[in-house]
Amino acid sequence: MNDRLKKIKLLILDVDGVMTDGRIIFDSNGVESKFFNVKDGHGIKMLQRSGIEVGIVSGRQSQVVANRARELGIDRVYQGSLDKLTPYLEILETSGLADEQVAYMGDDIIDLPVMRRVGFAAAPADALEYVLQYAHFVAKNRGGWGAVREVCDLILTAQGTWETVTARYYR
Repeated sequence: MNDRLKKIKLLILDVDGVMTDGRIIFDSNGVESKFFNVKDGHGIKMLQRSGIEVGIVSGRQSQVVANRARELGIDRVYQGSLDKLTPYLEILETSGLADEQVAYMGDDIIDLPVMRRVGFAAAPADALEYVLQYAHFVAKNRGGWGAVREVCDLILTAQGTWETVTARYYR
């Protein structure tokens, strides 16, 4: 697993069920809400500080996701992508990266075409069973409850950048 992680230059995340717990809340006015985990967000920021880019590919279209991506400094955001392989291939083309340099975290059948191609595929603990079999890593946490942070920490540790990125917290 470490050999795969050492090559990663980009982490792509699904949103619903990965960055969130999968719930979509609409109030009586039709305003959408999602719950994001601050630990996941901090993991993303640390990964970015280490030089790893983070992107989002989501099957749904949501202003909430656009807001969260902007807050985290994530520029590669593809929403409304029911065929996730198409934006993935576009990312490869525009970034010049190869499959083995990309990690992807997904939880549902829509994520399988990308998970089967990338160098490192991850899933939250509560991903669907037939998705888990394609994951190189299954988080202990559920989606929206720290699963993304586990992957971020794993990459940082494998690449030997954990100490540098976290040094400011141990002063």
